[in-house]
Amino acid sequence: MQIGPYKLDNNLILAPMAGVTDRPFRQLCKRMGAGLVVSEMLLSNPDVWKSDKSKHRMDHEGETGIRSVQIAGADPALMAMAAIHNVESGAQIIDINMGCPAKKVNKKMAGSALLQYPELVRDIVRAVVSAVDVPVTLKIRTGWDRDNKNGVDIARIAEGEGIQSLAVHGRTRACMYKGEAEYDTIRAIKQAVNIPVVANGDITSPQKASQVLAMTGADAVMIGRGAQGRPWIFREIAHYLETGEVLPSPALAEIRQVMLEHVSNVHQFYGEFSGARIARKHVGWYLAEHDQDRQFRSRFNAIEDAAEQIRALDQYFEQLMEPKPGFASVAEYH
Repeated sequence: MQIGPYKLDNNLILAPMAGVTDRPFRQLCKRMGAGLVVSEMLLSNPDVWKSDKSKHRMDHEGETGIRSVQIAGADPALMAMAAIHNVESGAQIIDINMGCPAKKVNKKMAGSALLQYPELVRDIVRAVVSAVDVPVTLKIRTGWDRDNKNGVDIARIAEGEGIQSLAVHGRTRACMYKGEAEYDTIRAIKQAVNIPVVANGDITSPQKASQVLAMTGADAVMIGRGAQGRPWIFREIAHYLETGEVLPSPALAEIRQVMLEHVSNVHQFYGEFSGARIARKHVGWYLAEHDQDRQFRSRFNAIEDAAEQIRALDQYFEQLMEPKPGFASVAEYH
């Protein structure tokens, strides 16, 4: 798949997720097989750019691969300014957020709220595309609500104003993340435009990725929540699309290694105090399958010290992988 001058390694994209797709997670997913990773949403209001949160979101130091940065806002001039600022900070692709359904974003007329105002969509896209010399992409939903699925109209506006790739989440703003994603609208959008279209929503397995690509005719798939605690989903999908074979689940030893490396990188990136708190949600996702009674996670979430978090995780996996009398090691089943 091609976005402007950039040819992706494959057609698997990590979705931008606020509070999730920071630099440590992006780099991990890239190493695990994602063809493109997109940064967390950055607000177009310059008043917040100097906050610690925004500084971390704009930190691309040492980052490998194509740097795609998502911006959000409702004022065309501010969005253009944000695009310029992020390109100056190292962004190679600017992605416009018109898909976020969160109330705090929508009440500022940003995110998916913009789908109600096609002319404003046109003005924002035109302003951003005109402001920078890098490719501009767009992420949308299928519409505002089930009675107003205007995704095809928005896609045509986007193409006409120079958007070079369009990601579509198969839900309306009103649906939030409830119910099942639908792909008929994504297929209709793909048939209506000539730019690359990326299908997003409920892609949680290699088989589902293959089905969605076939159903929609999309050029790529975008994985969001399906990668939380499962960054190896990208290599699993890539292998399945290439061979038709399902890769075995990662061994406990690999899960341990990946999670410990990820948690350590979070500590280093944010500092031990904030890093220890941010690490909790990632550990919760990694261990959802193994710690079903949540006993370990409850204890882990009370740990304030970064080094103690690493020790606790090490001990947990030692116990998990320890052979029980009369039984084979858990690790042997992976």
